Amino acid sequence: MSILKGKKIVLGITGSIAAYKAAVLARELIKQGAEVQVVITPAGKEFITPLTLATLTRKPVISEFFSHRDGTWNSHVDLGQWADLMLIAPATASTIGKMANGVADNMLVTTYMSMKAPVFIAPAMDLDMFAHPATQQNLDKLRSYGNYIIEPGEGELASQLVGKGRMEEPANIVKYLADYFESRALLKGKKIMITAGPTYEKIDPVRFIGNYSSGKMGYALAEECADRGAEVVLVSGPVNLKTANPNISRVDVESAGDMYSAAVKFSPECDAAILCAAVADYTVEHQADKKIKREGNDLVLSLKPTKDIARELGRMKKDNQRLVGFALETNDEMQNAERKLESKNLDFIVLNSLNDKGAGFRTDTNKITIIGRDGNVQRFPLKIKNEVASDIVDNLQEILK
Repeated sequence: MSILKGKKIVLGITGSIAAYKAAVLARELIKQGAEVQVVITPAGKEFITPLTLATLTRKPVISEFFSHRDGTWNSHVDLGQWADLMLIAPATASTIGKMANGVADNMLVTTYMSMKAPVFIAPAMDLDMFAHPATQQNLDKLRSYGNYIIEPGEGELASQLVGKGRMEEPANIVKYLADYFESRALLKGKKIMITAGPTYEKIDPVRFIGNYSSGKMGYALAEECADRGAEVVLVSGPVNLKTANPNISRVDVESAGDMYSAAVKFSPECDAAILCAAVADYTVEHQADKKIKREGNDLVLSLKPTKDIARELGRMKKDNQRLVGFALETNDEMQNAERKLESKNLDFIVLNSLNDKGAGFRTDTNKITIIGRDGNVQRFPLKIKNEVASDIVDNLQEILK
């Protein structure tokens, strides 16, 4: 059975001579069992007719925002939520530029900007257009957003020049997509617990000790693991985030003690745990049951250590379980991370530093170093957190084999 069977794919087609290949591409995706919805630009219709594509896909082709003059319209938002994947093939330099810079002036680009699923882009253009710095900059920008670029091939182009710019052949594109879905299913049958977000340690009914964690990194890890087929238990501190994947079971907690109890409860039944939460090291020894009033210049709080979740899970860890920790440091980064890796019995640790611009709390990006038990060190550049999550889960997937 094809891995593409039952997958919902939005196929975007733009105004390129390579649009004729989209018919072959749509036909092959349908043969593999995929459900294909075509979205075509007005220029794309000059190269291939909607009738041809609708006949192949058995679905009306979408091109305009408004289908008729009776108020009916095509919802790019609904398409973004429906799809398992969006493929834009061929993608012209113009459309690539619009996507990279948020110029949502047609149905295809607005669908792209509403897309919840991964997006694959197969450029097609003349060799000089492809090599132009503006095109390359736009492609780099699209990669940085988490999109996948299917590199064009070399050969004779429509201009009769020879070089790089030919849209990849449909059979190779279909294999590319199938390989992607295969890789995303490698955690199927695995159960993974992930801790995310901050903890709040109550001082009184209206005040707490907390930190700046937004939970974005932990939630990105949860989505990544779930997308790869894992059953995920997400133990979350108080954050303003939601999960989209039905494979994620969310357990909301508030304090470090609450998170400790949940982690100890769920960890034994999991194949792996990723401890991404920013857990308080100390909590208030005596919580006031009423709001503390200002009655002088000084207020002294007595703090006591919280229970160490990583140390306890490291102690509990079975031979067939894997444990991943995080270290957010401000100084002596490598030494502190290596010490934590050893003392908590982790399989690898993810280090990030507040000294790196764009890393740490309340950002959409992160810059990490992964340190393994075998001493192997992998350093990664600054990336968006979804891509960082992919790098981390790649490592986890490897040691779960």
